[in-house]
Amino acid sequence: MNRATHLITPTLLCCVTSITFAADKSKSATAIERIAVEASPTANKEPVGTFNSPVSNLEYDPRVDLQSRNMAEAQADVTIRGGIFENTGFRVGSATLFDPQSGHYFAEIPIAPQMLSGPYILTGADNALQGINSSVGTVSFGYKPINSGGSVSLGTGTNSFNLQTIHSAFSTPLEGNKDWRLGVEGEFSHSQSDGSIKYGDHDFNRASGRIQLSSEDSQTDLVFGSQDKFFGWPNLYTPFGVNETEDLKTRLLILNHKHDYAANSSYEVSAYYRKHNDHYIYARENPSAFQAFHETEVKALAISGHHAKNTSFLLNYAAQFISDSIESTTLENNFTSRDYYKISVLPEYRISLEHDQQLTIRLGGTFDDTNRDDSEISIITDINWHKTNKDGSERTVYFSYAEASQVAGYTAIGGSESGGLFRSNYHLKRETTNNMELGLFLTNYDWQLNSAIFYRQDNNLTDWTYSLDSTSARFANPVDIDTSGIELLATKQFDSSEIIASYSFLHKSENYGAAEVDASFYALNYPDHRVTLGAIWQPTDMLEFRVDNEWRKQHENSLRNGKHEALFTHLTLKITPPQLENFYITLAADNLWNESFEEIPGTPGRGDQYTLSATYSW
Repeated sequence: MNRATHLITPTLLCCVTSITFAADKSKSATAIERIAVEASPTANKEPVGTFNSPVSNLEYDPRVDLQSRNMAEAQADVTIRGGIFENTGFRVGSATLFDPQSGHYFAEIPIAPQMLSGPYILTGADNALQGINSSVGTVSFGYKPINSGGSVSLGTGTNSFNLQTIHSAFSTPLEGNKDWRLGVEGEFSHSQSDGSIKYGDHDFNRASGRIQLSSEDSQTDLVFGSQDKFFGWPNLYTPFGVNETEDLKTRLLILNHKHDYAANSSYEVSAYYRKHNDHYIYARENPSAFQAFHETEVKALAISGHHAKNTSFLLNYAAQFISDSIESTTLENNFTSRDYYKISVLPEYRISLEHDQQLTIRLGGTFDDTNRDDSEISIITDINWHKTNKDGSERTVYFSYAEASQVAGYTAIGGSESGGLFRSNYHLKRETTNNMELGLFLTNYDWQLNSAIFYRQDNNLTDWTYSLDSTSARFANPVDIDTSGIELLATKQFDSSEIIASYSFLHKSENYGAAEVDASFYALNYPDHRVTLGAIWQPTDMLEFRVDNEWRKQHENSLRNGKHEALFTHLTLKITPPQLENFYITLAADNLWNESFEEIPGTPGRGDQYTLSATYSW
């Protein structure tokens, strides 16, 4: 079993978006041709209401639950397996991109998706190894090689929507050394609309670029991104019927180097500087009533990799250092800077068995610490059995146990404990998570099945809660929660179509240890049942249909207005006229049934959006 296959197996849908399957039914079992088949968890890759971003269309991804305000690209709380938004990290290269104010801003990544591979969803043992301060899961991205080409797109749509994007890349061998290539890539995107509901307008800009030096066994990327976002939404964070706004500015500079050496050995080093500004206005009609300014800075250095001593032993490792600081008009009541340290070591033992079978055992641990909190040592282990059949099909069974920990953000620990809308808690302790799971992964030449059963214990999880005795405030409170769940995902390829279907089930048992907690905004905002169904159909070379559907039955929450069930549909028709080379037109619709479901309890859901766009590529 090669390394790429192993990365698939520790968790359901863990680490790949494309898999190589055996193909060509007409051939015998001993002469099977191998082709690449895309096994994306969603049919659509781009959003309807704005330009593409790293979090686009994650709301239809069965591996995560995205709870948005306005739309995913405006403000996205990304949760995994029933966790909350601060339990989810975003990793690019070896480094976790971080915002110390709140997990609400983890997904502010000003990098064009054309530059990134993924997203890969890390859970269980892989998240414990690679993530930092993300106790449940990590959304991970890599850097693509630069290939010459580009595209320009223009779009219009309902709600006075308009869109402009341009992307261009150039790669060439170095003179005098053809083994090395120099690449340059740049992108600019803008979108604007009045919003899918009243006072839900937005105005977004993003510019990103990178320089890449690569060879057969190494790749170095210098990346810069700048993103400005203004958006409004009624009851964005509060339940008082006001029209709130946010104005966000994110600047990011990353240097990343990846190198493959020897046999099945590689390392990746990442360093970044991130600056994020947030201007929040409580009531746009009366800004002086309340507004807040926050500025966060983060510097980080990370390394990860694996070293193979021989075919039977592999050492996986990761380490990261993060230093942050905050200046705020409302979060200056506690410490305003913090340093984070994490070291992970996970030895891996491989045993070859008869009949193309392999047993892999990993056992190691992590050390987490900050200069403000207690340290924590955690255990990581899993066992993996893999078999490759003569017809090219594969079967994997695994069991894993992983511990992880994290500390709370500044909104939870740095505001006022006695006044204001958001009540902090200076006594919040380090959060710890214990996760066990059993999984089965099957692949054949034209289908695959991922399945997992898991059980997780979250101790001292920081949640935002509501009390009937103080209805004008949200409180940061610790909670112990036991979560159990089932996840299933199946994909099937046909001659001119593909179907993607999933089902997930979650059950929670919570203990806040305080009678004054009457409801939860986040930890108990999860679907008991969730089904996704996607399809891609290309009846002719000229036409391509893509549809994603999500149905959910949300756990009942007294803070939610309206029903606890919802059906969302994202439909796209791509028209490629044969008379116009490298040109296509896209008709798209999101929230086709105009669902008003509140993804965040008390916050209005998005409306429907229809767009028309034209793209020319070269």
